[in-house]
Amino acid sequence: MSDNATENGIFLGLGGGEKQYLNLARANRHGLIAGATGTGKTVTVQGLCESFSAHGVPVFVADVKGDVSGVGMPGSPTFKHHDKLVERAKEIGYEGYAYSDNPVIFWDLYGAQGHPIRTTISEMGPLLLGRLMDLSDAQQGVLEIAFRYADDEGLLLLELEDLQAMMVNVAENAKELTNTYGNVSKQSVGAIQRKILQLDSQGANEFFGEPALDINDFFLTDDQGRGYVNVLAADKLMASPKLYATFLLWLMSELFEQLPEVGDPDKPKLVFFFDEAHLLFEDAPKVLEEKIEQVVRLIRSKGVGVFFITQNPIDIPENVAGQLGNRVQHALRAFTPRDQKAIRAAAETFRINPDLDVEEAITELKVGEALVSMLDEDGAPSVVQRALIKPPRSRLGPLNDKERAIIQSISPCAEKYDEEIDRESAEEVLAARAEETVAAREAAEAQEEAEKAAAEQAKAEAKARATEARQNASPRRSSNRQSVGEAAIKSATRSVASSVGRQIGNRLVRGLLGGLLGGR
Repeated sequence: MSDNATENGIFLGLGGGEKQYLNLARANRHGLIAGATGTGKTVTVQGLCESFSAHGVPVFVADVKGDVSGVGMPGSPTFKHHDKLVERAKEIGYEGYAYSDNPVIFWDLYGAQGHPIRTTISEMGPLLLGRLMDLSDAQQGVLEIAFRYADDEGLLLLELEDLQAMMVNVAENAKELTNTYGNVSKQSVGAIQRKILQLDSQGANEFFGEPALDINDFFLTDDQGRGYVNVLAADKLMASPKLYATFLLWLMSELFEQLPEVGDPDKPKLVFFFDEAHLLFEDAPKVLEEKIEQVVRLIRSKGVGVFFITQNPIDIPENVAGQLGNRVQHALRAFTPRDQKAIRAAAETFRINPDLDVEEAITELKVGEALVSMLDEDGAPSVVQRALIKPPRSRLGPLNDKERAIIQSISPCAEKYDEEIDRESAEEVLAARAEETVAAREAAEAQEEAEKAAAEQAKAEAKARATEARQNASPRRSSNRQSVGEAAIKSATRSVASSVGRQIGNRLVRGLLGGLLGGR
């Protein structure tokens, strides 16, 4: 092999006068890379990524500081530490050492420094979401009810907006859901809604959606048969450590659930490097820790090796640490009682070497040195050795933006994930249902008003007909009473008659008197 590896092993370095190798057939038995900041963990990881790739084994590695991105470009003689790298290669017998690049695919949850990685709310599931939102037991129970209710209603939970809409619907139907699924308190629903808003403010909404990640894209090889190194840009993601840890746990769970059983293959199908692994276990509830232990224990049968990278080995729970057969321990510093405890614990995990005081050596290791113990062909750990770690062939240090963009443009996953898909899901369905409910209620109210008005109209018409019928059915009776009009007519008639009578009388009187006087 070009990196001086044997056919069945990966060259790590020189220790105890012998070359130290990682057995490929035992790489799926997981591993631990520990050490204080600045002791050489990143260089060890970069060298392992190169070697796995050279053997046709794809790798997934979380790049917390941005340094691992250099694996995509060859080293350079102009590098300031070039002479030291060449000297180290010569010192440990690294034959044929030469600079070389590796096939790389860049990923980024936020889509800024690589292809965006997305999953759906449904695929994440209530357990990991509950961990991500730090829910209480009661709130976790309500969240699980919401998922069950969504399944029963055929509602797709794809994005955070879908989950928020679902919780609104759960609150509105809390009484009915309590009778069907169990207790649903509006207080718990309100708490979950606030947690969802917090996730959104942390940028988690970028992670939920479609197209969802196809796990098979982590298993690609190039035209030379080299495995792709999948580098996750995690520098920004580390600002939300719980999201970072939950995402990587979800990724391991997806690998575990989707991959077929392969037993113990000659070499792993994928090697997974989990940097800042202590974040996975901080404040983790018991049920989640048990799930992590189960995944780590069983995923090796799927051909996946998991290497935890952490500063302090005691950050890994014993039930998980006991499954990490391959170990590279860089220097630890004994500044505090906790540090001293970590040194003792790390020393006790190695197979004893009578020629080496492990506890003392851990504090004396220089940058680029480590205590190494790998599983042999029988699966037993080798005697611990103090070893000089090999130098990487790729660049030490991050890529610049232009180099990253060029590599991403020729990625086999180019354009597959860059455009987001928005299909009908729970939010749209529930909104449509709400509109239909409002429209139906308004139509019912309008119908009720119309029926009420029609009833009142019918009642008034019936009353009028009844009145008319009574009038038609009753005989007319004479009456001495006069209407105002009749009285006025009669009065006018009497006045006219009286006036005419007086005029006639006057004429008669004048005629009579005239006759009498004339005759006189």
